[in-house]
Amino acid sequence: MVNNGGKASSGDIYEEPLSPAALLFQAPNFNCHIIAIMGCKTSINPSVIKEGLQHTLIKHPRFSSKLVVQGRKKKWTRTTVNVENHVIVPELDPKMENPDQFIEDYISYITTNPMDYSKPLWEVHLLNVKTSDAEAVGVFRIHHSIGDGASLISLLLACTRKTSDTEALPTIPVQKRGGSSTATAGWFCWWLLLAIWSAIRLIWNTIADLVTFLATVLFLKDTENPLKGGPGVELVPKRFVHRTIGLDDIKLVKNAMNMTINDVILGLTQAALSRYLHRRYVAGSAGDKSMQNGGAKHESNNTLPKKLRLRAAILVNLRPTTGIQALADMMAKESKGGWGNWIGYILLPFTIALQNDPLDYIRVAKATIDPHRVLSNTTMAFSNVVGPLEEISFYGHPMAYLAPSVYGHPHALTIHFQSYVNKMTFCVAVDPNVIPDPHLLCKDIEESLKVIKDCVVERGLIEDDAAQV
Repeated sequence: MVNNGGKASSGDIYEEPLSPAALLFQAPNFNCHIIAIMGCKTSINPSVIKEGLQHTLIKHPRFSSKLVVQGRKKKWTRTTVNVENHVIVPELDPKMENPDQFIEDYISYITTNPMDYSKPLWEVHLLNVKTSDAEAVGVFRIHHSIGDGASLISLLLACTRKTSDTEALPTIPVQKRGGSSTATAGWFCWWLLLAIWSAIRLIWNTIADLVTFLATVLFLKDTENPLKGGPGVELVPKRFVHRTIGLDDIKLVKNAMNMTINDVILGLTQAALSRYLHRRYVAGSAGDKSMQNGGAKHESNNTLPKKLRLRAAILVNLRPTTGIQALADMMAKESKGGWGNWIGYILLPFTIALQNDPLDYIRVAKATIDPHRVLSNTTMAFSNVVGPLEEISFYGHPMAYLAPSVYGHPHALTIHFQSYVNKMTFCVAVDPNVIPDPHLLCKDIEESLKVIKDCVVERGLIEDDAAQV
């Protein structure tokens, strides 16, 4: 434990300067915070949550350190944490008329309040109100300078346990890496040629990415479009709307087209944005019925600009894979471990068009994402995080869903996907002045997945019940 004065139990003062990334997230025009909305299958017992936090999260150095400013220097200084100051439990009317709307309004409201820098920069709101998809809702708000989103979500998951085994940590899928094997001389030659070709492509793509990055910094801007925010968009209170779709449906399309889950997610997002933008471009015209019948559309009715440059900054974790067991051990031993913001961005141009073949959205997304790896600010932000394979509980509270997001960055639209068991929850964060109808955009994402899945099944590419991991 820690005592007053920011000293660890050993008597040594725990101080650490902010990393360059942490300093960036403290900038006035990039004051980023992470929001994690957690739906529970039961009502929340605040005292149990507080007790759980006391024995886990608070033991992590970043969650028990406050930000101290000395002149131009900023540093983390260990401090005593009073959990009561970090857990907010408002008195709510359990019979309120529209609980879903209330949750959205509440989350939007708390993002307008600056965090208290006299204590560690995190808080959790416990809302005991039944919504359409949960019996109660917990909302974490964490300043992005504490850590990157992937690590923070992993840290929260390290505080959970399987509902089937209250002592076991969740199982999180990891990316499989190919192993090495002995090859014959012929195969070695073929492998060598392939390696040389891959190296040439890597060098070429790196040069192309660097040129694109420099051009973006200097002059290359995305086309003005209904999704793009203007100056000061990072300061506007955001709205957060989430929906849950079937992960098995995504896997079905993935298997049928021999692609990845990320390819499918990007494809259906691209399809949804095309539908949404088409609707916005024709708003005000008489009798717009072009998006009926599952979004079928003829090119002659296409109102989308032919040269629309719309790019997404896809957030990626640059940290070597760290399992949640290591994070659980870090909290148990109160060790610092490897921590901080290790994130990068892929600059991904989205192809905005109304495709006659719904599967083209997936094919185009895969063809586009394969060669792109670069840092940039763009029209929107996008991420996809892998979650537990089995049902989990947060300090004894079974979880219905987890919907992370972020605010404080210069985007009017951010879309995060988070898997959990056999479901995929996506959270849309929007500037309501730019995107006044986020629920409609969510519906477009749901409908796009349905259209793409139905197309796969109708063409006999895979059986409807053949979705596999």
